[in-house]
Formats: sequence, structure tokens, C-alpha cells
Amino acid sequence: MFFILSAVLGLLAVQSAANPLPRANRVVLDSATFTGSTAGRVTKFLGIPYAQPPTGDRRFRLPVPIPPYTGTVQATAFGSACPQQSARLPLPDGLASDVVDLIVNTAYKAVFPDNEDCLSINVVVPSSATPTSKLPVAVWIFGGGFELGSPSLYDGGLIVERSIQLGEPVIYVSMNYRVSAFGFLASQEVKDAGVGNLGLQDQREALRWIQKYISSFGGDPTKVTIWGESAGAISVALHMVANNGNHEGLFRGAFMQSGSPIPVGDVSHGQTYYDAIVAETGCSGASDTLACLRSVPYSTLKTAADHTPFIFDYQSLALAWLPRADGVFLTDNPQKLVQAGKVANVPFVTGDCDDEGTLFSLANLNVTTTSQVRTYIKTFFMPQSTNAELDHMLNHYPLDLIQGSPFGTGILNALSPQFKRLAAFQGDAVFQAPRRFFLQQRSGKQNTWAFLSKRFKVAPFLGSFHASDILNVYFGGELGDYLINFVNKLDPNGQGRGINWPKYTTSSPNLVTFNDNLLFPVTITQDTFRKDAINFLTGVTLANPL
Repeated sequence: MFFILSAVLGLLAVQSAANPLPRANRVVLDSATFTGSTAGRVTKFLGIPYAQPPTGDRRFRLPVPIPPYTGTVQATAFGSACPQQSARLPLPDGLASDVVDLIVNTAYKAVFPDNEDCLSINVVVPSSATPTSKLPVAVWIFGGGFELGSPSLYDGGLIVERSIQLGEPVIYVSMNYRVSAFGFLASQEVKDAGVGNLGLQDQREALRWIQKYISSFGGDPTKVTIWGESAGAISVALHMVANNGNHEGLFRGAFMQSGSPIPVGDVSHGQTYYDAIVAETGCSGASDTLACLRSVPYSTLKTAADHTPFIFDYQSLALAWLPRADGVFLTDNPQKLVQAGKVANVPFVTGDCDDEGTLFSLANLNVTTTSQVRTYIKTFFMPQSTNAELDHMLNHYPLDLIQGSPFGTGILNALSPQFKRLAAFQGDAVFQAPRRFFLQQRSGKQNTWAFLSKRFKVAPFLGSFHASDILNVYFGGELGDYLINFVNKLDPNGQGRGINWPKYTTSSPNLVTFNDNLLFPVTITQDTFRKDAINFLTGVTLANPL
């Protein structure tokens, strides 16, 4: 379902980019003239390099700023995606899985090709914008489990056009950043070299580029909101705690869909995957394995990365490649940073879909007994947990179809005896619990708003699945209008569809809730569901970061 959604968004983006009207706009950056494409009231400048290519000896190093631009540049096509991890979907053997594999790993890459030289940025503006417009800026960070994804999947023109319709025009910016092993290599060697979290560092460099250049497009560098979904939302949250909460004036607000500060431990926790890549690339005997990895052929490194666990493999959300505490950019477990108050003091919006864990539990259908669930959780999520903690966890997430996810669907949607149970656990552990923890810790300290998406409950087995809320943003839905309002004035209330959205506080944990109900599509509910279970989860994951 994630790839179907991505394909739909991507097709629309390709069609929009491929059919501009003849008139083109220009912008001058340094000594260069960039020509974009205009369609209707929207102009797009695509594929602008924002950092030097992370190739050769720059592989596995911090991004290097781009030198001053010169010449004349056609900015009418997206740049290549960063190297994508080979996708494996949890489908039954046979024709269906073969066809999906063909679509994902062949057709997908033909439409959205990847390349190690990939650090580019895209700017979408109202065609009427001038260097004196000082428009607020929405910076989109795509998701994909820190293993794949591209800004070309999302048509920022839809957001800009809607903002014009609402009379609250914004500029939309998106960037490529390194993913998989190329962006989130983790080990003691990586820590010693000071090159952890390169994907986040790429995003940070893009934010610096925005500060330098966005005024030339008509944007206001003091009015930047960072916004993302899934891994993109987690990235947004981590920028809020990076540098111990010093956001360097790079943004003034944050908007997160399905992502919060997650409980991750030291970058050395990724040693197993680093060692596997070192061995497969023939670097085991090198005195400096990191230097060796910089010198191996791209295809060799890419193949080794493809052989590491993927987000839809058996271990699922216990990701191989993800941000970790590197001691410099992320100085500690992000949730510990939140507890210590080391958080950028900016207004933020955060929310989840109701059934975040269903999509990721398709890979665990062979887990069919309580004993196997216990082993699975112990192995991948709570390796340091005691037997008593595991007992408590299983009691909080019982073998009861009525309490499982998709929530509110009774005994239906049980793909396997333990599917709904694991889906409930994974959704809460990775999404709902970190979100609630973040909100409760920051309540009263900065302005916060929260949401819950319960749409698409009729989707078989998946319910209100992860990423389904993207449609509510990009295609004129209420969440998109709330976003545009927030980017303009740091408050989701204002123009467009929806109801008044009250702030979230510990005494009134309000959730704007999006429903399938035609009469009441948006309501206010309280963030009190599964209170004991989520409190217990938060305590355990704080003590057992990935």
C-alpha cells in the first residue's frame, strides 16, 4: 500500500513536471541564471545542487557546501534520487510477488533513477513571487524508512496552488538526502570519524542553503517551517533536538506526520550492519575500513547495502539504517534530550494514523504463537528487557482481536493469529508512544497541536494505515489547509476546511481527529487511548533504545 500511494503521488508529480506551459521564470543565484518551468500560477525550479557530490573521497563524509553558482542552468527536472535500498515486499510467493518486485525495483527505478551524485534541492513558488515577496517557506522532508524515497514522488505545486487559493501563499522546498547505508552508516568507526547521521547532516546543509538563497525566489528566511512524514517527520523531530536544541535560526516551526523523537541509542549500536558491509565489500582486512569503503566501486557497496535488512523484512521497524546518537550532532538518545529540555523552542504540530503498525506487520505473519511474539519483541525491540517486563508487555498487548490493530474493527482483519497484536505493539512502540511522550514533555513550554487520522478504516487488513494521511495534505484536504495556515502564522487555525483546532496540553490532550464519517469528518478527541500500555512502552523503550 505504501508503494501504491507513492506511485500515485509520483505519477502526478511526473505529469505536472513534464507538462509546463511555455513561459519560464528565471532566478539569479550568485553569478548564475536558473530557468524554471511555469504551469498556471506555479513555477518550479528543480534539481539545483545544494552540496558537492558525495562521491569519491567525499563518500561517508559530511556534506560540503556548493561553490558559488555560475553560468546558465535549466532547472526543469528533478535530480537523481540518492541510492535506494532494494525493496522487498512481504507478499506470498508466486506471480503477485514477482510482479510487484518488477514494479518496485525496475519500473520504479526507471521513473525515479538513483545515483550517488544526488544532493539537489527543489523550490516551487507562486509565479507572481518576486525577491521582495517575503513569503513563508514550507520545507518538505520525504519519508521511506531512512532507506529509500525521493522528493520527485511529491508534487509541491499542489501545496503552492492551494495556498494561493486560500490567500496565504507559501513557497515549497524539498531536498534529496542520503539514505540507507550511504546516509546512516553506524559503528564505532563512524563515531570516531565524526561522520554519523549523514542523511540528517545533508538536510541541515539544505536548510543552510535555504537561508542563503530563498530570498531570491521570494521567500523569507526567517519564516521557514520544516515538515515531514514518517522518516521525514522523525528527521524534523531530530532537528529540534540536534545540537542540544540549538536550531541555528534555520526554522521557526515544525510539522510532523507519523514521526517524533525516537528512542535510539549510540551509533555503535549499528556495528553489526557495518561489519556485514565491510565483510561483503572485501574491506575486512583493511587497517582503515571506513577509508576502504570510500574506495570500493559504487556497485559493490550498493549490493552490500541491498543485502542488509529492509523495512519490510522480518525485523521490520527495528531498522538497520536509522539516525542514532553520534555524540556530536545528536548528543544522546533523542528522548533523553527531550527530558533534559534540549529542544528547539518553536511551535509544532504532530500526529499519527490510527493503525501505524499494520503495514509493517505484514512481514511477521509467520509469528503465530505467544511464545514467538515474546521472542520477536525480545530479539528486535527489547533485547535488554527482563522476563517480568516481557510479561507486562504481553499483558498490555494481549491476544485479543478486539484490542488489536486495525483498531475498532472487532474480530475482522486477522491475517494471522498474532497479526493484530503485533500491529498494535509496533504502531504504539514506534509512533504513538514517542508522539505522546514528546507532547507531554513539551506541554506548557511551547505551543503544540496534535492530530489522529482515522480515515481509510475500510482498507482490508490495514485500516488507517501508515502514510494514508499524505492524501489529506497534498490533495486539498483539511490537514493540508491546517499546514498552510501553520506555515503562515505558526497556528493551524485560519483559512480553509476543518474545525477550530485547540492546543494540546497535559490537562486537555486534544486531538483533531480525521474520520471517514461524512457528517463529522473532523472532530476533537482526547489522547488517552491505551494509556497504561503506552506509558509502560515509553518506560521500557527509554531504557532499551535501539
